Amino acid sequence: MFPLPDCKAVFKGVAMNDLSAFPEPAPRDGVLYVAGGPDYVDLAIQSARSLREHEPTIAIDLVTDLPENLPRGLFDRVTACYDMHPREKLRAMPNSRFERTLFMDSDTLFLAPLGDLFGILDRFECALTHDVRRDWELIRQGRDHKTPYAFPQHNSGVFLYRKSEAMLAFLEEWAERFFADDAVERDQIILKDLLWESDLRYYVLPPEFNLRRVTMLDAWEPLDAVPTVLHSHRFQDHMRSGAERIASLEALLKVERAALAQEWDGDLPEAAQRWADLRVSVK
Repeated sequence: MFPLPDCKAVFKGVAMNDLSAFPEPAPRDGVLYVAGGPDYVDLAIQSARSLREHEPTIAIDLVTDLPENLPRGLFDRVTACYDMHPREKLRAMPNSRFERTLFMDSDTLFLAPLGDLFGILDRFECALTHDVRRDWELIRQGRDHKTPYAFPQHNSGVFLYRKSEAMLAFLEEWAERFFADDAVERDQIILKDLLWESDLRYYVLPPEFNLRRVTMLDAWEPLDAVPTVLHSHRFQDHMRSGAERIASLEALLKVERAALAQEWDGDLPEAAQRWADLRVSVK
C-alpha cells in the first residue's frame, strides 16, 4: 500500500481528528483541490473564487500543507496535510468525502456553471479529456504499454469520478503503481496504462470542460460549445519566470495568440508542415 501522510481535516475552522464526527453529512456532489506551497494555494484560491461566481452553493474542499489564513467561507472543508507529495492528489482523490467528485488542478478558471456535468456519473465511473500535443512523444508515453496514436494520455487535471467499488480500486491502483516507481514523474503515464488495461466504464469529456488551448475559441462557431473550464500552465507563468500574472480569459487569450503564432513560425514536425502551408495559403 502506498504511504499515507499525517493529515487532519478542518470543518469551518475547527480541526477534527475523527472524520466521522463531522456535524453534517457530506453533500452528494463536490469539488476537490489539492495544493501544496503558497503559489499553488494562491492559484487554488483564484480557481475556487471563479467557481463560486458560477456555482455559489457547491461544496469545495481543499487538501493543503498551508491551511492557515485561507479566505473565510471559500472552502467548505480544509484538510491539513503537512507531508505532501507533489502528486498528493493521487492519495487525496480516493479519500474524497463526496459521492461524486470533480477534482480540479489549481491552474484553472471557471467560465460558466457546471450545469448537469455530474449527471455523466449516472452512466460512467469517471470522465476526463484527452491531453493536448498528441503528436509529441511525451503525451503518447506509457510505462508498460505502447498504444495506438488514437489512444493518447488523458489529462488528469480535471477529473470527474464517483465513489464506487470499481472506481476506488482504480484510483488506489493508480496511486500504488505511481508511488512504487520513482522513475515515473508524471501521473498521466500510469493513468494511460491503467485506462488501456481496464474494463472501467469511463467517458471522454468534450474540450470545453478542460480547455487547454484557449485559441480554440477563435475557431469555434457560436453554437459549437459552452466554454466552462480553462486549464493552462500559463496561469503559473508568474511563478516560474517572473512574468506578469495571468488571471483572466482576456489576458490568457492575448498571450496564447502570440504563442500560437510563434509555434507555427518555428521548427515544425513533419505532420504539421503541410498544415502550416495551408494556414499560410489562406491568409
